[in-house]
Amino acid sequence: MFRHLLFLSLAAAANLYATHYDGNIYSLSLDGGSSLSITSSLKTCGAGPSWLTFDSHTRTLYCSDHAGDATVNGSLSSYAVDNKGRMTELATAVDLGAAVHSVMYGKHGAKYLAVAHYAGSALSTFKLPLRSDDEAMQVFRYELSQPGIRPEQDAPHPHQVILDPTGSFMLVPDLGADQVRVYAIDNTSGHLNACPSLNYTAGSGPRHGLFWKSNSAHSRQTPTTMLYTVSELGGHFNAFAVSYPSSGCLDFKETQSFVPYPGGEFPANASLSELRMHGNSLYASIRFDQSFPPNDSLATLVQLPNGTVRFSEISSSYGTIPRTFAINKNGTLLAIGNQASSNVAVIRRDPESGKLGRLVANVQVGEPGQASNSSTGLSSIIWEE
Repeated sequence: MFRHLLFLSLAAAANLYATHYDGNIYSLSLDGGSSLSITSSLKTCGAGPSWLTFDSHTRTLYCSDHAGDATVNGSLSSYAVDNKGRMTELATAVDLGAAVHSVMYGKHGAKYLAVAHYAGSALSTFKLPLRSDDEAMQVFRYELSQPGIRPEQDAPHPHQVILDPTGSFMLVPDLGADQVRVYAIDNTSGHLNACPSLNYTAGSGPRHGLFWKSNSAHSRQTPTTMLYTVSELGGHFNAFAVSYPSSGCLDFKETQSFVPYPGGEFPANASLSELRMHGNSLYASIRFDQSFPPNDSLATLVQLPNGTVRFSEISSSYGTIPRTFAINKNGTLLAIGNQASSNVAVIRRDPESGKLGRLVANVQVGEPGQASNSSTGLSSIIWEE
């Protein structure tokens, strides 16, 4: 079965998009399963394109700009893409500075985009489709009463935006504030209402996370909802049982906390970056560990039926500083965006076991970045799905 799915996924060409801090969005094509090439590039999305979100229903690509900070604005842009990956700019709006992640949300036909601003210490939201004269619908600016215990915690640093399985709540991991900020979504207007945050141990620096909900059709028990997160500074994987009380916000109960690495300890300077899940397997990218010299690694975690997660193994990222990665919908391929080496590596994934396999294709995208400068190199990768 795996070989059949893999053959189908590799036989047809697949499009991917990558952003690079050189100011370009790159269109990539995976042909025949082993030929990965750059088909076009577009100098756009401000000085430092950092993150892409794709609306498959309208074939619209949204790009956030890393330029700026808490006082200097950046931009948010949208593009129409054809089936060959060619992009046509539709709109560019002024946004807050230093954007690093975005997610679409909304119900009943309405669509919105929420954007996390790392050095901008803020969250912004926009109504879609984007127009060039649009202003942010809402802006949440964050402050610290005092700096955190790590040098990286000089200010709030929201790093991601996460939707819960119901589409009614939004979470924002804040590396600088040691908390995940929580919002209830008003689905009639797209507005966000603040809820109590999920607090972490000082110095943790939560960076990325995701939700998982059990399939009630295959269980006699009440469906379980879990939140899984990775912390960049503390190096821990955390699991929380999530409940929905009548208060209209969320409750969290921590069930696990461990270092997802052989021996339960990271090498000096190694840190967690992104977290993804497909089936009952989770994957976390690990930067600066060089476990496959000179390359870094991805950790594979296995989820048990009760939502508990255990570490399984590490495998090569086929590059240095795997800032970002994405799994295709079939679960047969995983594309890794290595920031410093600035390459996209596509590897096989067994959709039944979740085990990562051999390198399928690899391509250099733009100039390599600098390990000492997080604003250089490749910044994001997505499949066109």
